[in-house]
Amino acid sequence: MELGRISAIFRYPVKSMAGELLDVARLSWHGIEGDRRLAFRRLTDKSGFPWLTASKLPQLLLYKPFGLDSNTAELLPTHVCTPDGKEYEIRSDELREELSSRYGSDVELMNLKHGIFDEACISVISLGTVHCVERESGRDVDLRRFRPNIVIETDSAEPFEEDRWVGRTLMFGEGNSGAALRVTMRDERCVMVNFDPDTAERDSEVMKTVVRMNENYAGVYGTVVRAGELRVGQVVTLGG
Repeated sequence: MELGRISAIFRYPVKSMAGELLDVARLSWHGIEGDRRLAFRRLTDKSGFPWLTASKLPQLLLYKPFGLDSNTAELLPTHVCTPDGKEYEIRSDELREELSSRYGSDVELMNLKHGIFDEACISVISLGTVHCVERESGRDVDLRRFRPNIVIETDSAEPFEEDRWVGRTLMFGEGNSGAALRVTMRDERCVMVNFDPDTAERDSEVMKTVVRMNENYAGVYGTVVRAGELRVGQVVTLGG
């Protein structure tokens, strides 16, 4: 069954920092290549989730990774532009010290080749869902608040239709040779959706709307079952 087309593709090289809007991306076995391969770890945190995220430091969203390191197997950034406009090498003491100072405790950069994900290596949301949250919240809701990897413009434009994709397969491109992912679970939202991606200002009405409309679920997670190329405008088909 043809669902619609890819509307946007995002990669987030450094966990919780600003993302990159892509026209084309390679979907590998560990998600979109170069996605969330880097993260800053909180050194004093002994939990199973020690990463510094925007839920702990909202200003992290305003740091913009850039540059491409040709010496790495995957596309990783070389530098980061800070909210103040300073540019630091991503592995520099200056960046690490600035983030440690903002957070109030020491952090260090980690590089995990399989990525640093909350639930699964790929996230998908439909424009219908984003537009519904925008309409019902009475806010201008930038889809970057949801930090998706793949945004699909479905033919039906029905909100929260992603819930019905769980247990089924999304296939990208014509025929059966393109990239494909198995939808494994609904995406339960956290406070990240409340933060404006351009200012880091908080507006709790966004998450309240997702809770009210769909039990705090918006979008889905998936696991890759066939690697391949993703491209904006590509046809998306729902399989069994």
